Amino acid sequence: MDDLPIGVLAFVLALLILLSAFFSASEIGMMALNRFRLRHLADSGHRGARLVAKLLQRPDRLLGVILLGNNFANLMASAVATLMALRLFGKGYIAIATGLLTIVVLIFAEVAPKTIAALQPERVAFPTAYILRPLLFVFYPLVWLTNAIANVMLRLIGVSLTRSRDQISGDELRLAVMEAGTLIPESHQAMLLGILDLEKITVEEVMVPRGQIQGIDLDADWDDILGQITRSRFTRLPVYHGSLDNVVGMIHVRQVLNQVREDKFTRESLMQVIREPYFIPEGTPLNTQLLNFKQVRRRIGLVVNEYGDIMGLVTLDEILEEIVGDFSTPVIGKLEDIHPQEDGSYLVKGGASIRDLNRKLGWSLPTNGSRTLNGLITEYLEDIPEPGTSLELSGYQIEIMRTRGTAIEVARVRLKGEEPRPEQTAAS
Repeated sequence: MDDLPIGVLAFVLALLILLSAFFSASEIGMMALNRFRLRHLADSGHRGARLVAKLLQRPDRLLGVILLGNNFANLMASAVATLMALRLFGKGYIAIATGLLTIVVLIFAEVAPKTIAALQPERVAFPTAYILRPLLFVFYPLVWLTNAIANVMLRLIGVSLTRSRDQISGDELRLAVMEAGTLIPESHQAMLLGILDLEKITVEEVMVPRGQIQGIDLDADWDDILGQITRSRFTRLPVYHGSLDNVVGMIHVRQVLNQVREDKFTRESLMQVIREPYFIPEGTPLNTQLLNFKQVRRRIGLVVNEYGDIMGLVTLDEILEEIVGDFSTPVIGKLEDIHPQEDGSYLVKGGASIRDLNRKLGWSLPTNGSRTLNGLITEYLEDIPEPGTSLELSGYQIEIMRTRGTAIEVARVRLKGEEPRPEQTAAS
């Protein structure tokens, strides 16, 4: 090498720096790839993705050949730079040449290529895989020996060499959906997030409370029973003797309407269409209950506590609303609970679900305790408030408008700091 012209040495040095940049970019590009997108591309037949996926099956070998090539290029570049300094300036300039080479390698062979690879890993990793694969085959004995020594050292210090499969938790998947941006329409994002949140919601959080359940009392007059069936807005109704504690089952109203029209409907025919009740333990997550509904081929169930007492009623629609939002048709127990006012406030019924209020109005009332606005207020005050009582709760100003017995019937709610609009308040 002493006989080579300076121009040739400079060319070799530049070539070695480019080679170092290639290996540096390859390392970051391979490691920065999205593993799930890589798997999708590989399954779709993308040749480069399939080759990269094979290399990443043994990341220790991949890193071994990359680091061997990178170190070889850097060491050879250092040797060439030293030789050029000796021939051009003498021994006194070796340290200066080393310092300059370090800066050049840092910028052009490390920072710049690694930054490009981190920003565009696919454009770097896929082409480089065609070169790294043959290199790994050629230098496999050296790579194997290097990895074997390194693995022994890692085992001695207690590092596990078992590579876990790429997995993603629910929170990570939720974050991925939220950061998808325009790749996933906003409405689809909301549904995906709703599905992921099902496991965090239990049936009692979305059920129709017992006091709002409409059903058929078999002990009532027959004319009253017929009136309930013909005027009902709902297709499925519970049937009981006296109270829900003596529930008999459920009926599908559409199965009896034809008999009612033809005046052939009797108590006997009513008893024939009653289907046995389906009970759901409190605390059942919605994702579990959704699968249970599918398994038993039911659309409605009664929620019971540990003592067997009926707490409320859950329908398949209630669960689906957590995914797709409110349906246009009303479901059992759903009343118009929210009435916007011209002054910017809302008149809200005390039995309104906190989850529904947060979802419909974009509020952030606490959901870790009571399920209704009435329960939230009484739990906060630890007392039954009188009409006219005002309070501030979680950033919302609440005024009790009307009570009935031991429950709040209507309350006015507005955001804290949001003053009534004078011109509209006067008009109202």
